[in-house]
Amino acid sequence: MTAAILIAAMALTTMALRFLPFLIFGKNTPEYISYLGRVLPQAIIALLVVYCLREVSFLSSPFGIPELVAGAFVVGMQVWKRNAVLSILLGTAVYMLLIRL
Repeated sequence: MTAAILIAAMALTTMALRFLPFLIFGKNTPEYISYLGRVLPQAIIALLVVYCLREVSFLSSPFGIPELVAGAFVVGMQVWKRNAVLSILLGTAVYMLLIRL
């Protein structure tokens, strides 16, 4: 019973956060909100890449090669297939293989 209440509360909160901008702004979305909607996804991805590579040592063996190869593989898969889930899963598999070999 407690789990159902928690799930319902999380679902309602998520829905409220998704619907709130439409309720506040309606069809008159301010330009700066539209701008943030265009630039934030790329900025967040760039931040995640920097965060993931922050402790990679490019000056000692293996010189960050597994990370760079796996990252290039993810980018290549995304350009080729346009499927984020496939790109991330295969990129993770490539990285795991490279660090084990």
